[in-house]
Amino acid sequence: MKWRSARRSSNVDDRRGLGGRGGGGGLKLGLGGIAAVLVIGLLMGKSPMEMLGLLAEVQQQAPAPSAPQGPPGAPQANDEASQFVASILGETEDVWTAIFEASGQRYPAPTLVLFSGSVQSACGGATAAVGPFYCPGDQQVYIDLSFFDQMAQRLGGGGDFAEAYVIAHEVGHHVQTLTGVSAQVNDVRRRGGDVEGADGPLVRQELQADCFAGLWAHHAQKRHAWLEPGDLEEALATATAIGDDTLQRQSRGQVVPDSFTHGSAEQRVRWFRIGFEGGDYRQCDTFAAQRL
Repeated sequence: MKWRSARRSSNVDDRRGLGGRGGGGGLKLGLGGIAAVLVIGLLMGKSPMEMLGLLAEVQQQAPAPSAPQGPPGAPQANDEASQFVASILGETEDVWTAIFEASGQRYPAPTLVLFSGSVQSACGGATAAVGPFYCPGDQQVYIDLSFFDQMAQRLGGGGDFAEAYVIAHEVGHHVQTLTGVSAQVNDVRRRGGDVEGADGPLVRQELQADCFAGLWAHHAQKRHAWLEPGDLEEALATATAIGDDTLQRQSRGQVVPDSFTHGSAEQRVRWFRIGFEGGDYRQCDTFAAQRL
């Protein structure tokens, strides 16, 4: 993926090395335990916000993450990973700004927070075990870059375009906050309605974010022609690896559709493709779709 041709966003808040200051500690887990939580927790069908709630109930006291070279929290010199994140975020800003302007609206871009170990957000304290998440309370995306290593080594996904897909998916949740979709799902939850299940609001919300990620990739490809052989397959392999059915089968030995929150592997791939092949915002209305 020729990502260096993209404009780098200035909306990256690099908090790596701060040791989760204000985060209230971290989950007492080693690397293997964190990976287990990633698979069994978040990617098993728990949304990031649900995971935050679960983690808050556990007595947390983790060793502070090792500090990087240089002043704590300072961006590392020649840090290609942060340059990549800034480039992908910048491209999401440019694509979504154009889409919003086409309908006479303004796109307020989110901030992307890079952290290591643990972090404090408006949605609560989080550890690296939560994985990437979007907090509607402060309209920020949070990513511990170690997740991408876990994604490649343990979850069956990985590669630069797969990482871009993950970032674009979280930005898709920001778009849903701006357009009122997230509020509608939260209203169902507040009224005591069931939001889980293969046909439920949470699955529809996550699949729409997948479609938005594909839509972003469509327009970014038109702008830069930056995809290389195998890039699309990387993203689709990652979408397959984090499908509810794939992860439930791996951890439980059986699939329980009534507990789905993100969609099956087939659904995640399908909706990413709808966005990528069509590039049309209107085609991403998963809430109106009879077939997911």
